[in-house]
Amino acid sequence: MARNLYILAGTLLLFALISFGMTFVGRSQTGLPGNGTLWATTALFLTVGGLIVALCGVMTAMFEQVDRRAEEKRYQERSRRPRR
Repeated sequence: MARNLYILAGTLLLFALISFGMTFVGRSQTGLPGNGTLWATTALFLTVGGLIVALCGVMTAMFEQVDRRAEEKRYQERSRRPRR
């Protein structure tokens, strides 16, 4: 699950970089859609979205690790008990 969120965050940040690049390309060439402020705003929202998704990915990975370690601890405690 966390891997999918990392891929989504990377994609959003890549699109943010492309949008930020369009801010500078749009000034020098005529006929491109939108203006610089529109591309900059889009880049800002994509960056914030990518960072939020990356944070969710980190939190998901941490909780999965806690679950995995708790399960391993329970398994070790069960195997240590003497059998009747």
